Amino acid sequence: MAAAPAPDARVKLLDAMATELTRNQQQLKMQSHEPPYFMSYQLKDYEQHAVAARYGAVFLDDGYRERKLYVDVRVGNYDFDSSVAEGLEFSFSTKGTSYIARKDGPLDDSPLALRTALWLITDEQYKSALFQFLKKKGEDVYAVEDPKRPPSFTKEKPSTHVQPPLQAPFNRERWVKLAREVSAQFNAHPELFDSEVRVSTDKVTRLFVSTEGTRLITEEVLYGLHVSAVTRAPDGQLLDDSRNFYSPTEAGLPDDAKVREAAAKVIEELLALRAAPAIDPYTGPAILAPEASGVLFHEAVGHRLEGDRQDGDNEGKTFKGQVGKLVLPSFISIHDDPTQRMLQGEPLNGYYLFDEEGVRGQRVTLVEKGVLRNYLLGRRPVEGFLQSNGHGRSQGTLKPVARMANLLVESTKAVSDAELKKMLIAEAKRQGKPYGLIIRDITGGNTNTSSYGYQAFKGVPRMVYRVDVKTGKESLVRGVEIVGTPLSAVNRILASGQRAGIFNGFCGAESGNVPVSTVAPAMLLQEIELQRAVEGKDRPPILSSPAAQQEPAARQEK
Repeated sequence: MAAAPAPDARVKLLDAMATELTRNQQQLKMQSHEPPYFMSYQLKDYEQHAVAARYGAVFLDDGYRERKLYVDVRVGNYDFDSSVAEGLEFSFSTKGTSYIARKDGPLDDSPLALRTALWLITDEQYKSALFQFLKKKGEDVYAVEDPKRPPSFTKEKPSTHVQPPLQAPFNRERWVKLAREVSAQFNAHPELFDSEVRVSTDKVTRLFVSTEGTRLITEEVLYGLHVSAVTRAPDGQLLDDSRNFYSPTEAGLPDDAKVREAAAKVIEELLALRAAPAIDPYTGPAILAPEASGVLFHEAVGHRLEGDRQDGDNEGKTFKGQVGKLVLPSFISIHDDPTQRMLQGEPLNGYYLFDEEGVRGQRVTLVEKGVLRNYLLGRRPVEGFLQSNGHGRSQGTLKPVARMANLLVESTKAVSDAELKKMLIAEAKRQGKPYGLIIRDITGGNTNTSSYGYQAFKGVPRMVYRVDVKTGKESLVRGVEIVGTPLSAVNRILASGQRAGIFNGFCGAESGNVPVSTVAPAMLLQEIELQRAVEGKDRPPILSSPAAQQEPAARQEK
């Protein structure tokens, strides 16, 4: 595998990109058609190493390196240009489809090869932009004139930044040994028919230039350590559990003892879930622990505050026109801050210096004391907000759109965990419910923001506890999913806990998977709806695991 670029090579490649960009800016034009008014080039150099083990043996030990190119070419002007919403590109032409330029960049640090690759992509993107622009102008003839229509693209001041190189060591010997040892812990529990321990490092070196004068070199490194396992309950329901750790440095990953402890906890929880009863659908009060509360706000609120969702016929536009109005309980405030690297000594996945459109990441207050103040914005303006706040994000060569980074939820109506539980029991009694629920862990969720579907979200809770209103006793249950409509759910929050929890992970949307974090306290909801999860009817493996046939001592061999 080729080595990552040396520091001086990064600058040489950036200069080559700027040279080719200038050539195209000055000369690229078709007779009787407009030249581009804006162009940008982006190169992403990816380097990954990963090891994974199952059943005490290595199943993956690999690494790869690739370079990907993204070229943005816009025809027209800032007020009205060739860009269209993601997924709405016109595709009626039958011409120009015989050759599509590759989006790969050369792994060798060759300025000429890089310029040649950019030249071909730029030519293709310019022709496509002209086609889109002419079709868009034609479509505009039939549309009612909207005096409030925002411009097509924001005007931004150029930025120049060259980040020092980051190291991304990968102690392969340590991680192979640890993955083998920890994955072998699951062999003692053949009821858990699949499991994995995975360790990886991803380094991304990004070079960006634009005709506005922006010149950027940035680097990001993210390590991940994942312990996961799968089993089936006696009734056939598939059950999974995991522990996930992220860090910008290898030293920030947990030590060996903590990883073994995490595996033991996964085993303990899955065995408990197998024995737990499945409950019927439920509507009533519930406490969402910090991590589960974070997922609720991410899915029900965060996605609906992304700027690109405030326009377009296909969007539900939940919060369009609501700026300055009360949209959440008055004790709730929400910010998004990609500039925050750490919180409570724990790294946040959503940290970055500049977004994929070359704009510096900025902290933005979205909701202040329940009142909507702003949106997450890339370079696609929203009515009343004509500047980006550095949230245009994407994976690989996908088109950037406004996305969350580090979503921070704050509450001024906070009580202790014990008091929150008392309030849960009191509310359940008031509603005549025999129990309330505490959702202590959640695997993630998804949401629908489109206009052609219901405005709804879903969360997949993992560790759900039923709280008896008479005794306060907690008992583990399984087999349900959180469902609801966003505004109804978040406006039924009665109080919050005092401790904020951090949920690190990745979020998938139109522009791919991007690293994100959500920080939120526990929340008591007056009412939450849980539907029955998909019921599995598959039999567990007919024969027992080969590991079950071994002597206990043999199963523990490293």
